[in-house]
Amino acid sequence: MSIKYSKHFLNKLEDLLAETEYILRYERGNFKSGWCILNENKVIIVNKYYAIDGKINCLLDIIKTVDIDKDQLSDKNKKLYLELAQTELEL
Repeated sequence: MSIKYSKHFLNKLEDLLAETEYILRYERGNFKSGWCILNENKVIIVNKYYAIDGKINCLLDIIKTVDIDKDQLSDKNKKLYLELAQTELEL
């Protein structure tokens, strides 16, 4: 699978995460993107000032790092998740 750095692909990643137990937030600040657990809530925070390619790269890294229950995902997002799991970032 080739990664397309577009708003459409970013929306697909956001839709995939919306079906998980993680909460995706875009926040401003001088920090590296990542994920954390706050008061037992699983929160993914991405710098809102990143360009689209930066946001996509962060979300791809996070999706590959966190434990996502594939059974929670719709068929469309399960297919995307499995494709992403086999894809290496082409930097």
